Amino acid sequence: MVGFIIFLIVAIILISIMRGQMKENFQLMKLLNTLRIAAGVGILFAILFASIVQVGPGEVGVQILFGNVQDRILRSGLNFVNPLVEVEKLDIKTQAYTMSGTNDQDVNEIRVNKSDPIQTLSSDGLTLILDVTVWYRMSADDAPFIIRTIGSDYQSKIVLPAIRTAIRDVAVNFVATDIYSSKRDDYVNDVAKKLEKSFEGRGLILEKVLLRNVELPQKVREAIDEKISAEQRAQQMVYVLQKERQEAERKQVEAEGVAEAQRIINSTISNSYLQWKYIETLRELVNSPNNSFVIAPYDQKLTPMLNFNQGK
Repeated sequence: MVGFIIFLIVAIILISIMRGQMKENFQLMKLLNTLRIAAGVGILFAILFASIVQVGPGEVGVQILFGNVQDRILRSGLNFVNPLVEVEKLDIKTQAYTMSGTNDQDVNEIRVNKSDPIQTLSSDGLTLILDVTVWYRMSADDAPFIIRTIGSDYQSKIVLPAIRTAIRDVAVNFVATDIYSSKRDDYVNDVAKKLEKSFEGRGLILEKVLLRNVELPQKVREAIDEKISAEQRAQQMVYVLQKERQEAERKQVEAEGVAEAQRIINSTISNSYLQWKYIETLRELVNSPNNSFVIAPYDQKLTPMLNFNQGK
């Protein structure tokens, strides 16, 4: 826009010079006057449009006047500025940098930048392949400082190297299986602390570190799977042994109950009761329609009882 204004000013100057040299030509003079007025109106409109800058939502504008970065930032909406300044617009929304080998995308309004997954070494010398996403944003108040000291490409200069360095520096303090399982949160927290120190004083704010996936070497994965299978078999055996133990205890209690019942019966039963029970049993057999005859043994105290069904 500044270049267009300068062009119009130069055009007015040239028209004025030509007008002074061609006073005799009335038609040409009239055309030059019209052109000069149009150029003047164009300058006014150009200055007006150059003085109004629209900053989008989630952005800030940094004013640069002849190479000098101004400290006053422009917020979202319409802003009136010096028509000679250049406005550099910067994104202050949450941004996500993802290092992953998959093709999935975050389904939200966060701008996603991707690269290949990062390889790192653990404390036990194993190579891990990590899928990591880092959420960060730029501080709006520090936008002029970032333009002045880093530039608009702060992501490639600061963010990406800091992320890769933090991930690798922290990984060497952990065993591979710990990052994969029990100390996953501790690893993520340590990476976040190191990134916060790297971003400190640079106008960048860390929001969150997400460890999306940990890929272990093939032999380690097989060993983990075998360990899990062994633990499951051991748990199953514990269950079986516990069930057998409970069954043995049940049988023991049952046997003790039977023995106690027999002891009580033996201590309370008499010969008279047995004789009466014997006679009752013989009576039931005699009266049963399914028997043709009954032979009952007898001794000195019991009389044999015979019954022949009359109809047969």
